[in-house]
Amino acid sequence: MRKDNPKLTFDELLEKVSTYITKEEERKLISKAYLFAYEKHFGQTRLTGEAYIVHPLNVAYILSDIHADTATICAAILHDTIEDCDCSYEEVESKFGKEIASLVSGVTKINKLKFTCDNEAMIANHRKILVGLSEDVRILIIKLADRLHNMRTLWILSEKKQKDKAKETLDILTPIAHRLGMNQIKSELEDLSLRYYKPDIYFSIVEKLNQTRKERDRIVNEMMEKVSDLLNKNGLKHQIKGRAKSIYSIYKKLDKGKRFSDIYDLLALRVFVDTEQECYQALGIIHSQYRPIPKRFKDYIAMPKTNMYQSLHTTVFGLEGYLFEIQIRTYEMDEVAEHGIASHWSYKEKGSNVKASMQNAMEQKLQFFREIMELKEEESNDEEFVRSVQEDVLKNTIYVFTPKGDVIELPQGATPIDFAYRVHSGVGDTMVGALVNGNIVPLDYVLNDGDIIKINTNKNSSGPSREWIDMAFTSQAKNKIKSFYNRIDKEEYLKNGTEALQKEVRKRKIPFAEFFSNENMEKILEEFHMSDTNELYIALGNGKLTALTVVNSYSNDNRTKQELILDKVTKAEQKKIQVKNDIVVEGIDEIKVNVAACCKPIPGDDIVGYISKGNGINVHRVICPNIIDLEERIIDVSWNSEVTKKYSTDILVHASENKDLLLAIISKTSGSDITIQSINTLESSGSYLYTINVLVDNTEKLKKFMDDLLMIPSITQIERVIH
Repeated sequence: MRKDNPKLTFDELLEKVSTYITKEEERKLISKAYLFAYEKHFGQTRLTGEAYIVHPLNVAYILSDIHADTATICAAILHDTIEDCDCSYEEVESKFGKEIASLVSGVTKINKLKFTCDNEAMIANHRKILVGLSEDVRILIIKLADRLHNMRTLWILSEKKQKDKAKETLDILTPIAHRLGMNQIKSELEDLSLRYYKPDIYFSIVEKLNQTRKERDRIVNEMMEKVSDLLNKNGLKHQIKGRAKSIYSIYKKLDKGKRFSDIYDLLALRVFVDTEQECYQALGIIHSQYRPIPKRFKDYIAMPKTNMYQSLHTTVFGLEGYLFEIQIRTYEMDEVAEHGIASHWSYKEKGSNVKASMQNAMEQKLQFFREIMELKEEESNDEEFVRSVQEDVLKNTIYVFTPKGDVIELPQGATPIDFAYRVHSGVGDTMVGALVNGNIVPLDYVLNDGDIIKINTNKNSSGPSREWIDMAFTSQAKNKIKSFYNRIDKEEYLKNGTEALQKEVRKRKIPFAEFFSNENMEKILEEFHMSDTNELYIALGNGKLTALTVVNSYSNDNRTKQELILDKVTKAEQKKIQVKNDIVVEGIDEIKVNVAACCKPIPGDDIVGYISKGNGINVHRVICPNIIDLEERIIDVSWNSEVTKKYSTDILVHASENKDLLLAIISKTSGSDITIQSINTLESSGSYLYTINVLVDNTEKLKKFMDDLLMIPSITQIERVIH
């Protein structure tokens, strides 16, 4: 495990990056970034006591190990200037350009997030991280290096903060490092996290490793000599190294119930050769001398992992009956295995063929982030989005094949439906059946690693069945099926809404040319706050508006006194209520808070918060049916004891007759300190219903007003409304 270097100097960093950044103007830009950051951080110190500039220097130095490009090194040096110094994005952009400023800004946004590992917070934070970073993967790479240096100095924090930070790293950042293939950083983050999160287990493993180290070193060195001699005898140029098993990977095996003595790949070798062909030659030579264990062979060269990892894995019976895990790879494969998506930097100057290959690999990896952006656009809320990322991206995967041999990666538990939609939406929408390994299977069949899937389609198919939503495993497939039906439903609503309005116009004997004139339709759209006629027809088709209401807006001259009152109240300007500081959110100071439109809580109501998609906290009444069954993303909130503003809520009034009723209702507001914002009539056979929106101070005053209304003879019942 590496140590923090509190004495690292800029000259050391510059010397390191100069080994691969050869252009003088680029090195000058890095020097300029250092001088700027040094000036901005001057006088600041870390909790460890050293000058603050040591931290960004170490972050940049970590990135120099993976040959990060000039913009990334500069952004690493500058990454805390906007957040912690008297410095703006505009200043960074003016001095270092848009590319570097965008990277610094991206890291700043992430660092402002207060990570916790509760379910609710993970939902919000996973979304912000994964979507935000997908715009430029280098932001994520800087963040991982930033966290690695902070983990190296975690000893300075309290035990509780150590555990919180370690768990956050394991839960949120190491899975992302794994997906990017950045094994070197991932492995160190995991070991450091275990060191602080479960120190007893960590030091127990260290002690056991130390107890067996002498014997392990002896047998590994002897095995290395034997294998090396064998390869030399066969004329194969190579290098061979003993490979240390990470402490965290040992912990994971122990956590699954294995005994320490059963973890046979503690003894491990790694063989390096020049070409892919030589990898297979080395494998054959080793197997000719050392018997392999069945089912322990993996060919990640022919079938690379989606994080670009390539290698041959085999486990053999070695010297003295010990089991050895041997990995065989080229030097370039090793660079990718250690640094993943970042490894393309190391090869960009090494010739067109290699550069093209690595750029293609980089493009494949960036596609992972583009798919996340696609998920973000399709999902309707944060919870669905994060579930997509966790299920489709961060969990265990299987690799299946198309009939042509193309590899498709899917999460464990996926079905032919998921496969079809992963290939293309058109394939999923027209699917009529599936064959797995040549056999017809039901569409809810759970796929296995290595399956060959053929999807039968019919271009005349009516589309996916709604039942497929429950049969699909991935959120991507579920949401594409939902999108298909949303499109169909919209078309149906459009058709029904158009017919309903035309029917009502005919019924009222209004000339079509008059009613559907451009001038009149513009007035109607403006009155109902619609952007175009399609939106109006869809609202009519799904029942949000009635044709009667729309036509009445065209001819409303002969209105009764009661209708005039209703119109005046309905069109009164409604006050926009600012709820900030009136509602206290547990553990959070600065966040957008909204009062839910469905149940419209007011001071005095028992309330609860719901973390919404990109719109802060929505506050509901505890009894609101829209949140009563939700467990995740619920957060404690409460009314501030010093609320002075009025809040709006809806009540439903049942009446046996409507003669002068609105006048009587409005008269009850006199002296009650209650304002009626709107009144809407509802159709009901045998009775009269009114929804009344009122502005009121609290539940106590609302109850008094409702009691006063019940004194009106024609009113039979009053209740609060939840939409």
